[in-house]
Amino acid sequence: MMPVQPSRKTYAYTKTMAIAATALVLLGFSCSNANSSAQQNDKPKQAAKPVATTAGLITEKQFNDLFPQRNKFYTYQAFIKAINELAQIKIKVVRRATSVYQITRTDKATGKSTVVRQDADWNEDWAKKMHPDSSYIVDYGKFCTEKDAITNKKELAAFFANIAHETRGGADDTFTDGLMYIREKNTSSPYIAENDEYPPVAGKKYYGRGPVQLSYNGNYGYAGDCILGDHNILLKNPDLIETDPVLAFKTAIYFWMTPQTHKPSAHDVMIGVWQPKASDTAKGRAPGFGMTINIINGEVECNKGEASYSMKDRMKFYQYYLKKFSLTDTANCSCAQMQPYLYGVNE
Repeated sequence: MMPVQPSRKTYAYTKTMAIAATALVLLGFSCSNANSSAQQNDKPKQAAKPVATTAGLITEKQFNDLFPQRNKFYTYQAFIKAINELAQIKIKVVRRATSVYQITRTDKATGKSTVVRQDADWNEDWAKKMHPDSSYIVDYGKFCTEKDAITNKKELAAFFANIAHETRGGADDTFTDGLMYIREKNTSSPYIAENDEYPPVAGKKYYGRGPVQLSYNGNYGYAGDCILGDHNILLKNPDLIETDPVLAFKTAIYFWMTPQTHKPSAHDVMIGVWQPKASDTAKGRAPGFGMTINIINGEVECNKGEASYSMKDRMKFYQYYLKKFSLTDTANCSCAQMQPYLYGVNE
């Protein structure tokens, strides 16, 4: 049984080219390496009408100023609509035997809960006995809204920094070129990996699309289950992410908010819910922006020293957006000494 989500190549084509240009001069700033879930009620509740709570953190003018060269596909209205619609969804994930899953999706507006995934081995005796059940709930309505205003804005800055890096296509260190690409420039690779639950559809490619450059059939299938309640929708129609800007932003929020098999969510890292275990500390992992890089693309960018081009680019975007929000953060924003998570290894 494959893990829920395979490893993903998230850096865009433009970043691949940039990595080769490591001789480029980078802006200098330092981040210290000092170390700096709550249970939720999963009973369906009647929800109020969606409210754009994240809109209180950023206005349309601010959004447009942060992404002045953005593709017209990426609008403030689409971003806020994605937040509001996805806020009505939460999922409960129960795991047995490391990689046997059941996912229940709840529409908070109606209170209806549906099992959208139950692996074939779910009811096998070996799966029940091999490992105690573990479970968690992801409430997508908590995107950049769960904590105090300063923490929420830091989370938003971290989210923007990562999607800006993934989609940028302009000159280095201008910080004006985020959200320029809807898909990877080089679409020759299919990004297909063996996956029992989310097998690829013949003739379809799962290269990077949308703000977070969602890649691989496993991620497309899992996103389809969580966002739409049906993994087949995105597996059969991956191009929907290129034609529907609201859905595109939803895939980015989904990936930001949803833990992977052995990784915490970037959301939990930025709001302080995730704390490293002894094994994490031994591998250099610590709370802070650097961990979001490790989650998103650690195999390519982390544990490679401070000269990693893409890591530095994300860090500089983060500092730029923090400054725009009149905030500072210097704790653990590098992943230069963090060991990445290894695909298929239970840590």
